[in-house]
This record gives sequence, structure tokens and C-alpha cells, in this order.
Amino acid sequence: MQDQKTPPSTDRDLWVSWDEYHDLIEQLVLIVARSGIEFDHVLCLARGGLRVGDVISRVLDRPLAILSTSSYRASGGSEQGELYVAPSVTSAQGPLSGRVLVVDDLVDSGVTLAEVVRMLPERYPDITAVKSAVIWFKAISSFVPDFYVRFLTTNPWIHQPFEAYDHQRPRDLAEIRAKNPSS
Repeated sequence: MQDQKTPPSTDRDLWVSWDEYHDLIEQLVLIVARSGIEFDHVLCLARGGLRVGDVISRVLDRPLAILSTSSYRASGGSEQGELYVAPSVTSAQGPLSGRVLVVDDLVDSGVTLAEVVRMLPERYPDITAVKSAVIWFKAISSFVPDFYVRFLTTNPWIHQPFEAYDHQRPRDLAEIRAKNPSS
């Protein structure tokens, strides 16, 4: 899908295009790589960290694991509620062990990353170290990630490009594609 015109960002709303989103992920990969730390696993937090984790695991050539978490379920995903962390991690490389890089798109309140980083060694005793990486780190966060690309002094709602799919259903998508067929 091509980028639509991205609205201008304000202190309340940060609008991100697909091109900017991919650029920020690549910047994060380089920040992690330049740290010199060799990770044994990349654990992405679904859903926001899926794309970020996929790219990091590919470029660093490390196995990808997925952990579903959710706290933004109310009001169409715009209000934070109680944190849910799935009871298990999905990985094709066996249980997590060694040095694990936990990846998400952003750290907002800090509740999710703090809980995941705390509970991972309890659930997976073969983990020796846990580090965290995000694209956006908001100043209001109670958790400080180990790696990040952008520090946000305000608390904007981040409008990521994939959110266009949140309210589309197959019929909507078919109508959009019928109006703008791919070449």
C-alpha cells in the first residue's frame, strides 16, 4: 500500500508514514547492533512490536519469538486498561534462553515492558539477560528502555501507518482496491 498524505504532527498527535516507520525501524536495528551485545533471541510484543521484531530478527540473524500482550482494548484501542500477558511465548527455536532482546513499537506508561522484563526470567530460568528496544520512548513512562530511536517529551498519540487497517473489513478493503487497482 502506498503512503497517503500524512497529516502534520502536533504535541497531541504524532503522524507516521510507512516510509518514516520503516526508516525508524532500521535506525533501531543499527542502535542495537552498535551496542555490541549479541542476543540469543528477539522477543517481540504483539501486536505493536511484530513488524519491529521481524526486521530486527532478520537483520541481526536471530530467532524471533512472539509474546502477546494487551492493555489498549477499550474505546477502540485508545484507552489503556488492565494489562494482559499471554501465558506462553511462541518460538520455533525452543524455550527462551541466554540474552533476550524484548522489542515493542513504543513505551507509553511503561507498565507492559516493565512487567514483561520482570516476569521473563521467572518463566524462563535459562535467560541470563533481558534488554528492551522500542522506536518511541515517551517521557511519561515509568520504564526506561535500553534502546530507543525517539524520545518524546510530550505524550502524543502515535498514529502508525498500519492503524488504517483497524477499522477496515474485507468489504471496505475490496472497495478501496477496486477504486485503486494495483499496477
